[in-house]
Amino acid sequence: MRTYSFVFRFAVVFFAATTVFSCIKSDPEPAQPYDKGVLVLNAGNFFDNNGTLSLLSKDSKSMASFDVFQKENGRSLAGGITDYAEVGEKGFILVDNSTTGKDAIEIINARTFKSLATIAGEVENPRRVVKATDSKAYIVCWDAFNADFSYKIGYVAVLDLNTNKITKKIAVQNGAEDIVVVGNEAFLGNTSFSGQKVLTVIDISKDEVSQKIEIGAGLKSLVVDNANKIWLILGKEILRFNPQTKTVETRITAGTHPRKTPSKLTFNKDKTTLFFNYTFDDAADGFKTKGEVYSLNTNETTAKQIIARPFVGLGYDPDNNILYSSLIPSYKQSGFVFRYNITGALIDSTKAEIAPSVFFIK
Repeated sequence: MRTYSFVFRFAVVFFAATTVFSCIKSDPEPAQPYDKGVLVLNAGNFFDNNGTLSLLSKDSKSMASFDVFQKENGRSLAGGITDYAEVGEKGFILVDNSTTGKDAIEIINARTFKSLATIAGEVENPRRVVKATDSKAYIVCWDAFNADFSYKIGYVAVLDLNTNKITKKIAVQNGAEDIVVVGNEAFLGNTSFSGQKVLTVIDISKDEVSQKIEIGAGLKSLVVDNANKIWLILGKEILRFNPQTKTVETRITAGTHPRKTPSKLTFNKDKTTLFFNYTFDDAADGFKTKGEVYSLNTNETTAKQIIARPFVGLGYDPDNNILYSSLIPSYKQSGFVFRYNITGALIDSTKAEIAPSVFFIK
């Protein structure tokens, strides 16, 4: 009888305790200043080393915050800004200083923009950063130039996200630049000026080059669609590449103009429509950039003009179906950011900082 009474009382107390515990809900994590918005990467003037990042609110045409790294850390980034990416709650800013040996990777809390670590002097001419796995990122670097300003062999720096240390440098092609990850492989293109014709494949599990596929000179602006196919630019063409078969499936001529070329491939929300710049520098008019913005459905072979003016950067906000674009009047004055709907109608514009070039949608 005593045993039964004890067990009964214990069961009642245990049930009551677990019931109360299950009713207690943890407070939601408080919002931080940089949780949402459009991060604008302002490259700055290369020799002035004055690149910045600013935050544009998604529901306002005014810039929410200028030079957010300086604001939160009391110091500048001390270089041009070439790329930004996030893995978990960490952000990675690539800083390209005009002095050899002073390039850096700034690692921040992506929600507060407070500095967590600075990797200085270990990378040279960093171009792109991408998440490889939950525990590592890849940073594509040109390395320093040769004496005649030609490209050296580039490399991909492997960044351990647990220690914030560079653990390896994977040698790749000259002028290596754009990179995407599909499954357990990374695919790496290169600049048109390098003369390289290969798409390099890296086995992420081994951090080693597994294959080099010759396609054509200057494979750039790599993006991935909803079927995990890679779209990229080769000269005047837009290609669809199958990462499983390692073959080019489709070649689409971007347009009919004899000198204009596509750039800045950007997908819409469901990754079925591409947006891109279609431009050329007019030597007869002081090398002014001229052209338009086009869209291309991935099931079609003909692109159509949606905006009758050229831009430098393009980005897409999937939450609001808004296309972001930027203009650089010069590398000594403020640039501008424009917002358009997907049909090409202008919504609004705002002043940015020097040389707004890349958008990161948060």
